[in-house]
Amino acid sequence: MRYRIGATRLAVGVLLAAAPIASAAEPAPAPERPMPDKSIAFYVGKNRTASGATMLGGFGHEPSSHWTEIVPRRQHPPGSTITVGATGEADLPGRLTEIPQVPETAKYITSNYSEFAGFPAPLTNGGLNEHQVAARDVWSDSRPELVEMTPPGQTGPNYSDLSRIAMERARSAREAVEILGRLIDEHGYTTYGGNSHLFADENEGWVFIEFAGGQGMWAAERLGPDDVRVSYPGYIGDFPTDHQRDPDHLGSANLVDFAVRQGWWDPDSGEPFNLQEVYGTPFPGHPGRSTPDDEAPWRHPPTLEQELRALGEVTLTDMQRMVRDPRWSDDRAGYGHVAELRDDLPHPDLATLWVANTAAITAPYIPFHIGAATVPPEYSQHRYLTSGAAADYLDPEYAAQEATRSATYLSKRLMYYTCDRPEVFLSEVTRAFEGFEARIMADVEEVERRAAEAYREGRDERARALLTEWSGDWAMEGLALTEHLVEDVEARTKERFGIREPEVEVPPGVTARPRSLDMSLPEDAVAARDRVHCDLGGGWAEGTTVDRKGQAGDPDAVPDYRAADEREQGFPWPPVVGAAVGGLLVGAAVMFFVRRRA
Repeated sequence: MRYRIGATRLAVGVLLAAAPIASAAEPAPAPERPMPDKSIAFYVGKNRTASGATMLGGFGHEPSSHWTEIVPRRQHPPGSTITVGATGEADLPGRLTEIPQVPETAKYITSNYSEFAGFPAPLTNGGLNEHQVAARDVWSDSRPELVEMTPPGQTGPNYSDLSRIAMERARSAREAVEILGRLIDEHGYTTYGGNSHLFADENEGWVFIEFAGGQGMWAAERLGPDDVRVSYPGYIGDFPTDHQRDPDHLGSANLVDFAVRQGWWDPDSGEPFNLQEVYGTPFPGHPGRSTPDDEAPWRHPPTLEQELRALGEVTLTDMQRMVRDPRWSDDRAGYGHVAELRDDLPHPDLATLWVANTAAITAPYIPFHIGAATVPPEYSQHRYLTSGAAADYLDPEYAAQEATRSATYLSKRLMYYTCDRPEVFLSEVTRAFEGFEARIMADVEEVERRAAEAYREGRDERARALLTEWSGDWAMEGLALTEHLVEDVEARTKERFGIREPEVEVPPGVTARPRSLDMSLPEDAVAARDRVHCDLGGGWAEGTTVDRKGQAGDPDAVPDYRAADEREQGFPWPPVVGAAVGGLLVGAAVMFFVRRRA
């Protein structure tokens, strides 16, 4: 997640006040108050999955609107450029510049969003492209001294530019980091304080870190088929100082020398060159069991990696549960992505990204194949949470699109009801979505078989139409299920509890009721549990993901969300009865006038 609020600068100020420039062995201490947890990503190598496919899952944390888009492959005329960077409105001010576009960009599936101060929209954190390269963008705070070094008017691609360019150009996970490294070397990097990316393909993964400071520093580490990695934040540990000759590591030319010049690492100390210690900040959590006064251990990436390894052979459902887990899937989670990257695809168009339109805690995963052409308009951009929506009128060109039900808004409504009483509603909402997704998984093999057959016969357009229709139909079924759950949970909330009055203080002299006051989360609320969330204290309402290993979704747990529609489409008793009564009245009136005339 990237914040416009002053939380980042506050943390920097606390760190700088608490510790002068230190050596790598003494990294800047953690802030005195809890840091906000942000976006997350999970990588599991193919040797650790039940299907033999590489898996990558996660989401971004942004408060703005989100929507799903399938971006087509495009050709660009010679001399085409793209605008990159940030404006002076960013927390770390930048300047927009132009860099060359490539002649052809790849097709990809992504979740876009509309707002991050100073960074032009639409913004993206990655997704899945037609070459089966998956990407996740994850925060990775650079040490405060580097943030302070960042020059005003910085130029070069920002985090979103890099994510989008990787999707447009990369044919493998390694090529993604090579492309981004060259871009930073040539054009610089516009930072908001440090960032990372996690790339994967059917064979391997790569972690890519971009450091703040305006020095053009970056580093990348390969993840093999036996590896597990949780980016929360994105990190790299021990790093070879001769990385130019190491096939498993890549980095900028100044990566080691700069640390030596700053006194942050001593090559004669005998200590390893650990990038997290030298250039990063301490993990927001720590290993071991927490006490009520400590931050939860699940905020410590190595601890979460142990949890993933404890699953044994990870299944698609396991990964979906990790992304959906209420420990982090809440009001800050903009969407949910899970990619299962297979090396046995009968056609590249069958590569699939499972997308939850907003936080997966209260949204169904819908699989979109690369071969699909588009998503239903209900899953496209709407003005809910979109910058400027409260100040400007709607462009008439978007009237019909805006008039459709917003999948994101429906899932947010379900979240706010469910998380207001998670002990009552979370378990059944989770079972409903997992059962719904089990039905999709039971159906996906058949549609992929039919599409593969069409591709073999040279009927590519028929195959793509089939994939588009199939995903679109399931997306609309997911919307109907979500709407049913919203109506059900809303009715039961009102019946059992009522809609509670907000417990906020009315300022002196104000006559408005609490319901009419500012609904925004206070800027100083940066604790881990400040936002709307469904966490009951131990992760899942029915146990952690590890505890639920092997429990597949139950299709029978899905409520009969079509029952109301079917009743409405059954025999039309009210119209028939009305017509009959009307006929009798008309007949009686006619007989009255006939008799009177006689």
